Amino acid sequence: MRESEFEFEQNVQSTRNDAVDSGVGFVVSFVFFTAIFVIGTVIEVLGK
Repeated sequence: MRESEFEFEQNVQSTRNDAVDSGVGFVVSFVFFTAIFVIGTVIEVLGK
């Protein structure tokens, strides 16, 4: 009964841990916003 209700669990396309994917996504977005901040700060300092 359980197998017929959750057929998607038997045909998974990715067996990686979701926590790993979440961590990678967080780090990538954090690095992106940090780079934007640093670029903005450098432009502000050079503009003075």
